[in-house]
Amino acid sequence: MTTHTDTLAELRASGHRITPQRQIVLEVVENSAEHLDTEAVYQRAHEKDRNISLATVYRTLAILKDEGLIEQRYLARDHAREHYEPVGAPEHYHFTCLDCHQVIEFQSPRVNQMRAELEAELGLLILQACLCLEGYCQSCAAKRAAARP
Repeated sequence: MTTHTDTLAELRASGHRITPQRQIVLEVVENSAEHLDTEAVYQRAHEKDRNISLATVYRTLAILKDEGLIEQRYLARDHAREHYEPVGAPEHYHFTCLDCHQVIEFQSPRVNQMRAELEAELGLLILQACLCLEGYCQSCAAKRAAARP
């Protein structure tokens, strides 16, 4: 995983200034164990710097994403809400419960197997797989089953 210092150096090398606001936004994304959308990044950044604006957070996330320093992911098929993760985390996928909205991260060797098969069969070079599943978590599925007559 890329370190905070490495990410700042890459940002600087690409011609961007390292402002306190950019550092805060980057720290929020890097240090979160949760899935943060732009609003959540803004809320956490605003706790650290009351002068940071939502527009600054949007611009900073866009710069970090464009420079390949953070990754933008979607948790649902409609791509209505994105979230941000640090670059370099192990590749993983998401399951979102339609009732409680819990997001469960998982890894699967089957995705790597499918990738290898597609590359071999179709001559593709797959750089990234993005998979989001929706349904009901174990608890919500049990509640739904119990509620059926």
